[in-house]
Amino acid sequence: MRRALIMAGGGIRVAWQAGAVQALDEAGLRFDHGDGTSGGIFTLGMLLSGVEPAALGDRWRSLKVRRFVALLPMRQYLRLPTSWPAFGSASGVADQVLPHLGVDIDKIRSSTVMTGTFNVADFDSKTCIAIPNDDIDLARLVAGVSLPIFMPAVPVGGRTWTDAVWIKDANLLEAVRRGCSELWLLWCIGNTPYWGNGPLEQYVHMIELSANGALIGEMEQIADINERRARGEAVFGSTDPVVLHVVRPELPLPLDPDFVTGRITAETLVAMGYRDAWRTLKTRTDGGAALDGTATRMAVAPLGARVSLRIHGRVRVAPDRPPETVTMSFVAEVTDIRRFVGDPEATVSVVGGVHHPRWGYRPFVDGRLAVTNGEVKRFALSATVRAGSDESVVESVVEADWTLRRGRGRWSDATRVALAVHGAEGEAGPAGEPGAGRIGYFDAARAVVAFEPAGAHGLRDRLSAAKLMVSFLRDR
Repeated sequence: MRRALIMAGGGIRVAWQAGAVQALDEAGLRFDHGDGTSGGIFTLGMLLSGVEPAALGDRWRSLKVRRFVALLPMRQYLRLPTSWPAFGSASGVADQVLPHLGVDIDKIRSSTVMTGTFNVADFDSKTCIAIPNDDIDLARLVAGVSLPIFMPAVPVGGRTWTDAVWIKDANLLEAVRRGCSELWLLWCIGNTPYWGNGPLEQYVHMIELSANGALIGEMEQIADINERRARGEAVFGSTDPVVLHVVRPELPLPLDPDFVTGRITAETLVAMGYRDAWRTLKTRTDGGAALDGTATRMAVAPLGARVSLRIHGRVRVAPDRPPETVTMSFVAEVTDIRRFVGDPEATVSVVGGVHHPRWGYRPFVDGRLAVTNGEVKRFALSATVRAGSDESVVESVVEADWTLRRGRGRWSDATRVALAVHGAEGEAGPAGEPGAGRIGYFDAARAVVAFEPAGAHGLRDRLSAAKLMVSFLRDR
């Protein structure tokens, strides 16, 4: 059975895919073919350039995301806007982003990791061209991520090339034509019934319509192929049924402007992708996802918030080892902030990871934060990480427990945290001893500054989320 990894677009939010690919790799999945469209071209380019799955997230986390933003030559802005080729230039992507991510055209063209196809729109023929990795060039690779209006189209060989998202955002059928019968689709374009106001949201809605509509059309064709194969017809030379597995967020990811302005970080997006992929791995069935629009369906996000925090401390992860310094970085995802504030015992999802001197950075497979909402705020975080060496990887549980209380009429500037690691170093049961951690001045201030409303549409929603969080923190 040939297996394909299909990396759909999603703007620069495809940093999320780096975490998803790492999880799939850790689960032992290997792929014969890779396909990238729009933003998914970044992920495919990195893999075919030889960047290891575990290193994808490192490169995104260290990237200065504003390098994506580059201006046209100033003389072009002196013309009427109707004469601009786009709002910005592709120079930031070509000269800074691609090299930092490790994308190397020569390595892509000679790659033996897997075969690959890059989907680029040929404007002359109004078709999506799947360019094989051994035939791709820098100009058309950049064209494949040049979203109209924001980046110029690219002339190559007397033809005009641009982002294929308006034709399709994932090319499932190319993988099927190449003999693949198990498809893993990494999908981070929104698919909800919510219709918003304003030019940005409606521009995104147009992409959602085009991308999901084309995907549903391809899934219908695959369903037809499966019916014909079930009757014994060798479609594309095979009678094997095509099985589709879809890795996607449960809620739409924040939009690119949120990423560029720092409202969400690459570290958080990568951690979300890692968590979402492990959720799919643990819940998938042999038959895969339904071949219809429900495969990418997401819930409409209510007004919520993301709260970022770092905890530093020392903990003994095994009885025969001295205490070691660890840093826990996480984001509490308050999905419904109104319900959270009114619930005396709330539980929210957590994404993030642990920085450990021997493990390196290990993202959470899953995580939960239990909150007791009273005069004294009590927090209990529990998250699973895959720790240890490559030869002896085990799922360990990291825990942090702390309280927030007032001192002398104001919130204390630092809080002591009880830390523990269980099941580490190959131990079957609890192996660690409780350690001491701390949330200091900088960590507390950073949590306040990094507070970010989620599911907010406009200034009024953002102010409402902030007001609700203040009501949670103050005395009742």
